[in-house]
Amino acid sequence: MSQSLLSLTNHKHLSLFQVMNLLAQEHDNQTVINLTRKWCLDSESEDIQRISMEFLYMNGYYKDLQVMIHKNEKSQNPLNREWSKYYQLQLDQRLKVRSATEVIEVAEQMQTNSPELQCLIEFIKISAYYSLSDFAKIGNFSHDQPDLFRSIDDRLLVSYFTVRTYQNLFIYHWTRNEVIIARKYAYQILNQIIDLKVKTSLHINMALSYTFDTYSQAMYHLSEALKLSQDHNFHYYAHIIKNNNIPFISAHFNETEGITSQDKSEQAHLEIARGNYSTAIQLLEGLEQTDPFTLYYMGRAHQDEDLLQQSYHSFVYDWGDYFYARLPLNALRNMSY
Repeated sequence: MSQSLLSLTNHKHLSLFQVMNLLAQEHDNQTVINLTRKWCLDSESEDIQRISMEFLYMNGYYKDLQVMIHKNEKSQNPLNREWSKYYQLQLDQRLKVRSATEVIEVAEQMQTNSPELQCLIEFIKISAYYSLSDFAKIGNFSHDQPDLFRSIDDRLLVSYFTVRTYQNLFIYHWTRNEVIIARKYAYQILNQIIDLKVKTSLHINMALSYTFDTYSQAMYHLSEALKLSQDHNFHYYAHIIKNNNIPFISAHFNETEGITSQDKSEQAHLEIARGNYSTAIQLLEGLEQTDPFTLYYMGRAHQDEDLLQQSYHSFVYDWGDYFYARLPLNALRNMSY
């Protein structure tokens, strides 16, 4: 593996995109990612030091990204120093070092003539809105963003920015209950991206997009996500798949045999599916936070139309999520029969 990088050291002029393409001729996708990471950290090129921040962010190397941000902060090139501020805010948002509202406030004040940074600042704001479950804001810029890509020369940046945009458009159309359009963007990402964490996350979301369609399709995508998680030690994803996603889908489709969860709300959801309403109520009463899903579970457990109405209102008006608003709406319809 080290020989692969050694063979490239005499080609200082190579862009990061070219480095990855050359490595891909000899190695599998994950090896290419690992080798490119090392190339980023060792490169003395100012261009690669800038572009590498996007690569490290998109591939989940957050500690390495912080190192690279500090390196760019100390650069003699003012452009590198400017980029470091934007990626520091992006990293702070991702790691929740700053609150989403603070990130949005800071981002709104940042001004730049760089098309790359104009794109990045919008991605940062969209990520912050996503963490606030303000899904309606996600689509405002994403549809127009590809027009800005024409002003960006670096092919790796355009590639990653396109993936980011498709991810945002997937979420936007999914929460707007435009599932067919959403899946179109998801399949484009799956065919374009080589990062396995992105693929894992996308398979999870694809599975959830089948909540109102078929159990088998949902479980297929969860199985793919779980396999990726276990094969590559993505412990966080494996945990949420086992304790949140599989129990949620299983309870929703009344396929609960042998299904367990460490998450109390999903434990309650499973008990509701089994008809054990009193057990579900006890579990739900111990929860501190009340979000639209919890209200939905409480409404189901209590057979309470008011709670289901509150859940529907919260999904639509607080989160802007018309997809999952179908949960309490369907429950209300079933109660009226």
